[in-house]
Amino acid sequence: MLDNFGSDLIFTPEQILENRGRVAIFIDGSNLFYAALQLGIEIDYSKLLYRLTGGSRLLRSFFYTGVDRTNEKQQGFLLWMRRNGYRVIAKDLVQLPDGSKKANLDVEIAVDMMALVASYDTAVLVSGDGDLAYAVDAVSYRGARVEVVSLRSMTSDSLINVADRYIDLDQIKEDIQKSNKHSDPYHSFSGFGILDD
Repeated sequence: MLDNFGSDLIFTPEQILENRGRVAIFIDGSNLFYAALQLGIEIDYSKLLYRLTGGSRLLRSFFYTGVDRTNEKQQGFLLWMRRNGYRVIAKDLVQLPDGSKKANLDVEIAVDMMALVASYDTAVLVSGDGDLAYAVDAVSYRGARVEVVSLRSMTSDSLINVADRYIDLDQIKEDIQKSNKHSDPYHSFSGFGILDD
């Protein structure tokens, strides 16, 4: 963008954030879990929601995860999430031939991003999964801004290339990690023990 003198205008991050409008947050729970493991932190999900919303109007915050219905700790965590500002989208884990368990929620994330695109101005996608690049591109073409938040080493270049803004989790880890003062066992949950990509 050029001003009257023909020079490039430079916007500060604060000015960009002011124009975010209504925000919808889409969190790939498994991707975030593994990013937190790599960073060596436990996520405080109240702080995460506050940081990702950034003072903008929040439409809704979605948290997508595979679930083991017999895991009481996980069920307690998901109940806490539902009661503290998150819409939890859960899918039962499927046992694979090698013994591992998996639940793929890319389709659910993509469908929700597209279905709600007329209701938000900015989508915040917490995932590094390149399979979501096409959905991000489609959302952008519908006029919404897309911010991708993920750990750089776990983020597809194709996803970064179609996003309007990329935020490395390593840069905001101080803002979103659990402090030792919390006594709530569900404030941060590191007991997924699952794989869903």
